[in-house]
Order: sequence, then C-alpha cells, then structure tokens
Amino acid sequence: MFNVIEKMGYNWHDSLIHVPFGMILKDGKKMSKEKEKVVLLEEVLQDAIKIANKSITEKNPTLANKEEVAIEVGTGAVIFHDLKNYRLNDIEFSLKDMLKFEGETGPYVQYTHARAASILRKSNYQLNEEVPFKDDQAWPIITVLMEFSDAIKRAIDGNDPSEFAKYSLTLAKAFNKYYGTVRILDDNEQKRARLALVFSVKTILKEALRLLGIKAPLEM
Repeated sequence: MFNVIEKMGYNWHDSLIHVPFGMILKDGKKMSKEKEKVVLLEEVLQDAIKIANKSITEKNPTLANKEEVAIEVGTGAVIFHDLKNYRLNDIEFSLKDMLKFEGETGPYVQYTHARAASILRKSNYQLNEEVPFKDDQAWPIITVLMEFSDAIKRAIDGNDPSEFAKYSLTLAKAFNKYYGTVRILDDNEQKRARLALVFSVKTILKEALRLLGIKAPLEM
C-alpha cells in the first residue's frame, strides 16, 4: 500500500507507519463469516444503544434527553471496549460486559463525569481565583491529574489509544473513592477548593473521552 501511494506521487508516503493490532474474538475464537461467527458493527451499535437506553430508563427515568444520552453511552461503550486494550492484544467481544456501569467500561467513566457535573451544578460552581487546599485525601486524585500530559505522550509515541482509556479509568476510580469518603459540599472552609478539584476531574475526564472519540454526557 505504501508503494502504491508513492507511485501515485504523494510525497508523504515515507512518513506513513504501519500500526498492527490484534483480533476481535467471539467465545474465544476468531470471527469467521464461513462459520457464522461474525458480528456487524451496525448491529452491535444498535444493540448497545438499546441496552444503554434500558439501563438509563431504570436508573434515571425522568432524564429529559434519554434517547440522545443512550446513543452516546451505547456507542461510547463499544469504542471504549475496543480501545481500552493494548492494540496488539486480542479482544473478547462481549456486549454485556462493555455496557456495565461499573468496572473498566466506558459507561463507568461517563457516569463519573456526569457525577462530577452534577456536583458542580448543585453548587452553582463558578471558576474563579485560586483557593488554598489542605485535603490529604485529595492527593491520589491530584497526582493522577498531573499525569495527563504524560499519558498523551505515551499514547502518541506508542500509537496506543489505550493509554487514554487506562488513564480515564484510573482517574474515575480515584475520584469515586474520594466521593465515597469526603462530604464535598458540607465543609464550608474546604468547599471551594474541593469544588475546584471536582471541576478539574470533570474537565480532564471529558478531554480523555474526547481523545477516544467518545461523548461525555452531563447527565445519565
């Protein structure tokens, strides 16, 4: 292919890089049209959206833009499941696993982003001046936030988008652990600083998902 591009007269042929990747497996075996072990992407996306719609209806039946969010969550789950794995590894196709709202999934990261957005919305948070911060429990989150540029560099250098997915999962887990132990809005002295931390998490999660080609709903 590179030779064909060169013969066509394009001078950028010598900057092309071959990026190999693994296979998608079904029930531990390679998909094969002859053995009827093939799944069409269009059908996968439609099924994923239906499952996401059902989950959202159960968790948040009054959500105004449910259909739109279901599309974002369903398609995002498929993309995340594909890209969270190192590209040379084979991937086991499992629609059920990729659409879970907990664990190493796209919906889990999206839900964490929506949770952060909800906290900011309830507090009417506005980005303003720097505030002093003395919260030892926040350090696991802060250290992860500081690693974002390194994750981008690793992804670029290795042609490996799984770096973004792994990073987003690490940040989401750190934030959810913090959320489960700290009353973010109850301490007036620390409230503004903690909200600034939540804002930072929301911003970076949204950007990490964007780099993967996934939307970040504000509500789920």
